[in-house]
This record gives sequence, structure tokens and C-alpha cells, in this order.
Amino acid sequence: MILSKEIFNRKSGTVIAVALTSQPQKAGFPLTLQLEKNDLSKKSWIKISQIRTLAVERIMEKITLIDERIIDQVIEGLNEIIGN
Repeated sequence: MILSKEIFNRKSGTVIAVALTSQPQKAGFPLTLQLEKNDLSKKSWIKISQIRTLAVERIMEKITLIDERIIDQVIEGLNEIIGN
């Protein structure tokens, strides 16, 4: 599963995405972030350390929406990983 949020130019044709898994994670923050409340059928984790740029046409369907607070935590995790 891929969780994505368009960050750059909407006309670029790409989105920045992080992996989403239902497998319990040994690594904690900043490498992963558990989604506490969501509308997914299983408990889920965002794998912050697995960031990708995807072409919009590769995204088949939206699987869930997350609020800005979670996006801010993902960005905070990325900053910790890269040393900012």
C-alpha cells in the first residue's frame, strides 16, 4: 500500500509517497509511525524511511485520508532521518 500527499507543483505529474504496512514494526519513530486512528481494516504503520516519488498514473485508488497532524509527524521523522 502507498500513502501519498502531493507536495510540489500539481502539474508535475508526480507525488511524494511513503510506504504503508499492516505488519507490526520493530523500528519506532522516526523510521515508522503507527496510525492510531484510521479507517483502514487493519492496524497500520507508515514506513517513513521508505520515501518514493511516483507518477500520478501509477496511483490506482485512494485508500485513506490522513490529517495534517500526521503529515507533520511524517515530515518531522524525515527531518530526523536526514539530520535536520
